[in-house]
Amino acid sequence: MNEWLQKILNRIKELWGKWSLLQKLILFAVIIGAVGAVVLLFALNASPGMVSLITSPITDPETLNKISYRLDEEGVEHTVSVDGRVYVRDQRTAQRMVAVLMREDLIPDTASPWDVFNLDRWTVTDFERNVNLRQAITRSLEQHIEALEDIDRAQVTLVLPEKELFSEDQKPVTASVILTPTPGSDVSTNRKKIEGIVKLVKFAVEGLADENIVITDHRMIQLNDFEDLADFDRLELTKRQLKEKSTLENRYREEIQKALMQIFGADRVRVLKVDINLDLGKKVVNTDEYYPITLVPDDPRTPYSELEVIPSVTRSKETIDENWKGTGFNPEGPPGVEGQVPPAYKDADGLYGEYNNNSVTQNEEINKREIFEEKTPWEIIRQTISVAIDGVWTRQYTDKGTISLDETGSINRTYTPVSDEDLTKARNLVRDAIGYSERRGDSVTVEHLQFDRSSQFAKEDEEYRKRLRLQQTIIYSMIGLAIVIVALIVFRLISRELERRRRLREEELSRQHQAMREAALRSAEEEGLDVQMSVEERARMDMQENAINMAREHPEDVAQLIRTWLLEE
Repeated sequence: MNEWLQKILNRIKELWGKWSLLQKLILFAVIIGAVGAVVLLFALNASPGMVSLITSPITDPETLNKISYRLDEEGVEHTVSVDGRVYVRDQRTAQRMVAVLMREDLIPDTASPWDVFNLDRWTVTDFERNVNLRQAITRSLEQHIEALEDIDRAQVTLVLPEKELFSEDQKPVTASVILTPTPGSDVSTNRKKIEGIVKLVKFAVEGLADENIVITDHRMIQLNDFEDLADFDRLELTKRQLKEKSTLENRYREEIQKALMQIFGADRVRVLKVDINLDLGKKVVNTDEYYPITLVPDDPRTPYSELEVIPSVTRSKETIDENWKGTGFNPEGPPGVEGQVPPAYKDADGLYGEYNNNSVTQNEEINKREIFEEKTPWEIIRQTISVAIDGVWTRQYTDKGTISLDETGSINRTYTPVSDEDLTKARNLVRDAIGYSERRGDSVTVEHLQFDRSSQFAKEDEEYRKRLRLQQTIIYSMIGLAIVIVALIVFRLISRELERRRRLREEELSRQHQAMREAALRSAEEEGLDVQMSVEERARMDMQENAINMAREHPEDVAQLIRTWLLEE
């Protein structure tokens, strides 16, 4: 082990000797920084922790100054963070100072309403607890309502009476809410939103009933008086019903027009009117149905019916049979007094008579079922649909296959109306599509009607004329361009021919002059005369001899050089 440590130390000494002064300084700086960080970490951990006085930050500088001044008066050591939070030494101090701030109404509105319960439980009375609970619920409810998009500000007042021994003596919990809507909000006229706020208040406060909630706006107009909103609800219901009617008519119109356009063409169909009368009243039908009693049910496996039914079953029966035979008896009055029997009946006294009475009372049991049926939200009473279909316009062509034009330059067209057979088919299609009912009084009209296409034809004629003018312009331009090109080519050929002839004349003259000069020289030499030639003449003769020799030896190079000269000219 000692040898291993000795090797490590020797290795460190060897590396230390190789390091430069800058590397050693960097190592010392890193070690000092690490030791300082460890010392600072232990110092922070050893320092006493701070407790937040109020959980939420205080954004109002004036309120923050008042709280700080009050803490200084109580001799409480505290610190204020950058974001507006107040910290004290321990939790007990925080509870005591929250009670002091609550008593002096220094808790800001932006603070959490439940911070009032951060109190010392041994120094707060039940009355103060109830007051704090009411204030916390009130502030929390105000924050909930102000969080809504349509509410700018809300003020809530709650009355939580003390609990009585007997329920008849118990006073109800009441709440009043004053709302300040945001600009452009419809919360004052939207019943659903008001009902939502009523439920929010009702469920936030225990024992609160709907009739004990009053919601007003900043103009003191009660918003939750739903009895006075009956006319408004009726108007809203009418609007929704008219919207439903319009939606249904538009859907019918789009479906009919789309189907007919696919058959006759996109520009030949017009759905003039779709009128649907709806019965939007709510209907509930309660029907009692009586049906026979089945003795033997039908067997579906057999080709014949075994069904046996009877209308009813006898439950009870009573029969009465009375028979009487003998003389009649007419009562008389008291002795000595004449009876009051009419003479007609008195004459029948003592005659023989017979009486029979037969009666049967029978109670029957039948099958009965009660059918409860609620109608749909709306029912179609009558439908009226009118459709107009245009004929077909076709262009006329000449024998050469071009479009035929009249004297004014317009296109000649032929109109073909819609046949009665096609109109009948279209009418049947529309009737089947809407569920036509003659008993309901539905009306479907599909007629042929020639549409006014004057503006369309005028536009098409003008576009055709423009196209013709463009074609003529292009043709004339091409002809003119061809003429110009031919003229340039002819001019170029003539110019080259003239230039070639001029060069031939110059070369011929040069040859003649050279021949005359050479002849003069030869004659002078023959005569033995000493002829003096100028330097220029001698250089020109040398150049000509060199050119002649080069043309003889390299004729292709000389020809290319002459072509280059001609192109440059």
